[in-house]
Amino acid sequence: MTDVLRRGRASLAFGFFAQGVAFALLVTRIPAIQDRYGVSDALLPAFLAAVPILAGVGSVTTERLVRRIRPSRLLRWSQPVVLLALLGVGAGDGMVELAVSLAAFGLAVGALDATMNMLGVSLQRAYGRSIMLSFHAAYSLGGIIGASLAWAGAHWDLPLAVSYLPVVVVLLPAALVGSRWYLDAKATDAPEARDAGEGGQAVAFKLLLPLCLVMTFAYIGDSTVSNWSAKYLQDVLGSSEQLATVPYNVYMVTTLLGRAIGDFGVRRLGAVAVVRLGALVAAVGFAVVAVAPGAWVGMLGFTLLGLGLCVLVPQTFAAAGRLFPGASDVAVARLNVFNYVGFLIGSPLVGALGDAWSYRGAMLVPMVLVLVTLVYAPSFAARPDRYGGGHERPRTADVGPGSNGL
Repeated sequence: MTDVLRRGRASLAFGFFAQGVAFALLVTRIPAIQDRYGVSDALLPAFLAAVPILAGVGSVTTERLVRRIRPSRLLRWSQPVVLLALLGVGAGDGMVELAVSLAAFGLAVGALDATMNMLGVSLQRAYGRSIMLSFHAAYSLGGIIGASLAWAGAHWDLPLAVSYLPVVVVLLPAALVGSRWYLDAKATDAPEARDAGEGGQAVAFKLLLPLCLVMTFAYIGDSTVSNWSAKYLQDVLGSSEQLATVPYNVYMVTTLLGRAIGDFGVRRLGAVAVVRLGALVAAVGFAVVAVAPGAWVGMLGFTLLGLGLCVLVPQTFAAAGRLFPGASDVAVARLNVFNYVGFLIGSPLVGALGDAWSYRGAMLVPMVLVLVTLVYAPSFAARPDRYGGGHERPRTADVGPGSNGL
């Protein structure tokens, strides 16, 4: 394995990490943002929905741009925009500044998420073994650190700008320096993928649809945990306000642990088995949450959710790359849109069902959706790259010092 690939992997992992920090700092300080700008409770959902909608627009736009501009270049400049937009959210004075900053954040996040996963898929192909989960583990680690920094800012009642500025000052130059070693698909693809790409492989939505559904279901589950775990523990299971903050932290930690070891599972058992196991564990987690007699059993359920859901999204991106080796960038960009579809659907769906029926019953809906993933598990089968025990292909990438696509 060449040093160029190792540097490319390390720099991309840092990109995932920085994005995890930035996103966590935004979403965990929403109450403070609302107070700073005087956003009413009625208007807040519109602001929150605008970010994933614009991120979807950013991802669709990225699909078109990568036909002419290298993904590494888009990633190099979208990450600073995300960080500067985060700082703009903290430093603005009026509603217009907030709207502009959130719009820039959403559009840039869509481009950032798409291009990071494009590069991750191509690097995995070059390595000849599963490494995609390790990138998402870096994102989870960033999310934990970002949430911890947000807690510290709230604990000491720091202004948003004061909380955000040191993070941006550290991460922005580091991300720009690291971007020098990003590797594009043309630099990392194996010969068979490069040959397929020369013919302009079309991305058939019919073939991509099962992965789109899995991505949507996974993010419905994820958004259920992030938006409803605290309320569920406090209002349904009768926990204290302090204890109600624990499930999401536990979920993030178990997500990190699951992703940190997930690549080994894929190499040993294969992607299909890991996806099936993850779906089953997540479904059991939702079932435990739904029937939990008290807060501690509920937290066990959220722990299982972290271990189960954490493998689905990275493996979905990896499967898209294997399914369309000659057009993986386009496939990843299209698939990434369903990340935001699931995020938009999940929280309102659970809230509406909880109000109309019961929150315990509402937890069964994402459970059923996650179980549907079992039906689509064959879509994760290795197509030409047999990631898993006994199926590692030779590493055929030929990457020279000047082939980093910059």
